[in-house]
Amino acid sequence: RRVKNLSVLLVFAGVIFLLASFQLLTSSLTRTAALLLREAPEITVQRMSAGRQESLPLETVEKVQKIFGIRRIVPRIWGYYFDEAHLANYTVLGIDHRRMPKGDELAAALLEGRLPEPGETDTVVVGGAIAATMELADRRVFSLFRPDLSLKPLRIVGTFKEETALLTADTLFMGLDTARDLFRLPEAMVSDLCIYVANPAEIDTIAKKIALALPDCRVLTKPQIRKTYQVVFGWRSGFASVCLLTAIVAFAILAWDKASGLSPEERREIGILKILGWETADVLTIRFWEGLLLAGLAFGLGCMAAYVHVVFFEAALFRPVMLGWSVLRPPLGLVPAVGLGDLLLVFTFSVVPYLAATVVPAWRSAIVPPDSALRG
Repeated sequence: RRVKNLSVLLVFAGVIFLLASFQLLTSSLTRTAALLLREAPEITVQRMSAGRQESLPLETVEKVQKIFGIRRIVPRIWGYYFDEAHLANYTVLGIDHRRMPKGDELAAALLEGRLPEPGETDTVVVGGAIAATMELADRRVFSLFRPDLSLKPLRIVGTFKEETALLTADTLFMGLDTARDLFRLPEAMVSDLCIYVANPAEIDTIAKKIALALPDCRVLTKPQIRKTYQVVFGWRSGFASVCLLTAIVAFAILAWDKASGLSPEERREIGILKILGWETADVLTIRFWEGLLLAGLAFGLGCMAAYVHVVFFEAALFRPVMLGWSVLRPPLGLVPAVGLGDLLLVFTFSVVPYLAATVVPAWRSAIVPPDSALRG
């Protein structure tokens, strides 16, 4: 029954491939997000008005810098710039890297050039996707429109490496004054405050004190941001997996049909085995091991194909579902963090339904009387 079993094997492996790809992609993105957040500020303070973020006055620093346990407060200006010519959004980040802990280590992310110096204006470091989209090539100067449609000239002093593309592909990194001029923010105004604490165990305590001192601000902690990433990736993966339930149900019906439809050759084989002394339990056992072997082969093939799909093809089939709306999508270069829990989840959603769908047909084939089987 090579054709029958091969058809079931291929369909089964395809279903497992889809489920495993989503699970591996989700775990990889979650793990990558956790790695990228290691150097993020422990607390971020944003001013809110009518449920929307607004600019924050620098005098806010004086209200929180006296709280015990705060190591450093770094103002930041950031936002999105829509390039109408290329229909792409750029992430603009203005910050004085000298004030950041390990700020000088940011230079290791550069392919060439340097970071903007403190007090230097109109200089910028660009991500690789922006340079390719704007077709900058060897040009070192380009312009962006301010909100009043006047041109803001910018001089490129550095380019980010491709290895950091997941963070920097769509980023324009510049000084505070340059970002303030580009967005036309008033003097002494910033987007938010990055707060670094001395003891990570006191993050929640310090965050509560900041919230009491600044009742009109939203206080975000690093664990909350990490949990948000996990929820977002998990929700998208779960939504896609639910969409695949139809494929799982269809495959269970196929497995039932294939297992319950006894051909004359199969009926004759069972009759001969029973005449030779096989019991019903023996036939049921061999049917079970046959189904388990088929399911095991399909599970192995599907998981290996999913690993190759995620690692070498960057989950090309499912990237639009997981990465969202951005036009400038960087190369992922993910290495799946394959865990026992992920494999058990895929096994439960695929192999277990298949084995359950073949139990009753296996029992029906095992109780066939030998004389009727030989006559069939």
